[in-house]
Amino acid sequence: MLNTQNNFESPDDFYEALLNAHQDLTLQQSQAMNARLVLLLANHIGLNQVLNEALKEARRAM
Repeated sequence: MLNTQNNFESPDDFYEALLNAHQDLTLQQSQAMNARLVLLLANHIGLNQVLNEALKEARRAM
């Protein structure tokens, strides 16, 4: 089951780290980094059911 509740240890720190990771990247590099990050986190989760729920939830928000 997909957890959509705030589960961040420190959301502001992560957001700052995410912004810093994108610093000085081109748009193409930034998009590639985001794709790699998604795949790394998806691998960490590993459960297709949860990943499919996350895809649907992300798409629903558009």
